[in-house]
Amino acid sequence: MASLTETPLTEPAARPRRRRHRSAAAAVWWLMLPAAALYIFAVIIPSVQGGAYSLTDWDGVSTDSQFVGLRQYVLIFTDPYGQTAVKNTVLITVVVTIVQNLLGFFIALGVNARIKSRNILRVLFFAPVVITSIAIGFLWQNLFAPNGAINQVLELVGLGALRQDWLGNADLVVWSIMIVIIWQNVGYSMVIFLAGLQGVPEEVLEAAAIDGAGPVRRTWHVVRPMLAPAITINVMLSVIGGFKIFDQVFTMTKGGPGGASNTISTLIYQNAFQLGRFGYGAALGVVLTVFVAVASVIQYRLLSKQEG
Repeated sequence: MASLTETPLTEPAARPRRRRHRSAAAAVWWLMLPAAALYIFAVIIPSVQGGAYSLTDWDGVSTDSQFVGLRQYVLIFTDPYGQTAVKNTVLITVVVTIVQNLLGFFIALGVNARIKSRNILRVLFFAPVVITSIAIGFLWQNLFAPNGAINQVLELVGLGALRQDWLGNADLVVWSIMIVIIWQNVGYSMVIFLAGLQGVPEEVLEAAAIDGAGPVRRTWHVVRPMLAPAITINVMLSVIGGFKIFDQVFTMTKGGPGGASNTISTLIYQNAFQLGRFGYGAALGVVLTVFVAVASVIQYRLLSKQEG
């Protein structure tokens, strides 16, 4: 009998709560609608259209196009220019991610020390980050020129035999571009690592020192695990930036010499907007998107395990 008398009393009280919950959920969806509509319009629809164009031979201008299936994708991995672009993109991503983050970590350790010039050093290392990539590309293009500052310095110090056509040599051009990318972005990695280092408790480091751990062991076994979130962020940003690299390559070499420094991004621009091969450029864009998505998911899952 108690349950029969309680049911009519509890149900009316629960109904207003359910209505409030539904109205709150509806309000959230209405608030999300403008951003969702913009995202669909600016990202989803163009991505779907790009995927559709990649299956055609559209030139980007005319209204006529033919369905070619997966021919554009096959061409990417069989054409020498496409193979070079894919290889360069992967190489740049791997090397830049490793070197940039290692240098950024060690620089962060240095400027985190209690030295008087640490604030000045932080500014100097971070300064290239705030300069536009276009300006950086033109600056280093002049430095790497046959009569540029780098070769002149080598001549002055008696190392004239090491003079090179840094951007004109197909064997050196990609490595020269990677030096520029690392130089510009290492300060960004440094700042993220520095923020993580400043969150490491001093008492933990002191306890490790008392237990006999030297600087190397403290860094590896104490500091590194606490920097797992910073490592995850830095590696993810480096991977995504490496796959999408365009500005420095285009301003310094435009993909030359002979396509030796092309990346997927520069090849997209050349084919879609210069050569009138919009379908091929769209296929390259789809491949680049897949590379970025797969690499990001894999490295995020691997690194997030360390955070746990």
